[in-house]
Amino acid sequence: MTNYKNSSNHRPKLLLHVCCAVCALYPTSLLSKDFEITLFFYNPNIHPRKEYNKRLESVKIISKKYSIPLIIDRYELRKWFRLTENYKFEPEGGKRCSICFDIRLKRTAAAAKKLKFDLFGTTLTVSPHKNKDIINSIGTAIAANKKLKFYSADFKKKNGFKKTMNTAKKINIYRQNYCGCIYSLHKLV
Repeated sequence: MTNYKNSSNHRPKLLLHVCCAVCALYPTSLLSKDFEITLFFYNPNIHPRKEYNKRLESVKIISKKYSIPLIIDRYELRKWFRLTENYKFEPEGGKRCSICFDIRLKRTAAAAKKLKFDLFGTTLTVSPHKNKDIINSIGTAIAANKKLKFYSADFKKKNGFKKTMNTAKKINIYRQNYCGCIYSLHKLV
C-alpha cells in the first residue's frame, strides 16, 4: 500500500465517494485508522428517486453514528441519462458502468481539489459485482489529470463484502438489491 502520510505525519484528508451505507461500512472502518475521512454522496445513477432517498438517508445515519462528516452533492439524474442512454442495453459491468464510475469519480475529484483534500477514493470496489481494475484505472487517470492522489483499493479482499454486509445487518441499515441504475433494476423484474 502506498504511504499517504505527509512530512508533518498528520492523517491525510480523504474524500471518499460512497454509493450507499452498506458499501461504506467496511471501507470506512478500515480507512479511518490512517485517514481523516469525509463521505461524499454523489450518485445520479440511483433511481427511482425513492431509492435515492432511502440510500441517502442510510448514509446520513452511518455518518452520524460513526461521526464521519458527509458532503451531499446534487442529484443530476438527467445528466446521467444523457451520458448513458446509448448504453442502456449493455450488460452489467459493460461500457455504461464505466461511464457511470467516471461521472461519479470525476465529481468526487473536483470536490476533493476544490476543498483541498489530500486524496480521494471510492467504496465501489467492495461490491463483488464491480470490477476493481476498471474503477481503480478510472480513478487513477482522473487523479493524474487533476493533479491529485487517488486511493486505489480492492475492498472486497479479505472478506470485505461479507464484513460490510454483516455490519449492515447487525446495525439494521437498509440493504438494497441492485446497484441503483434503472437498467439493472429492470433485469431483476
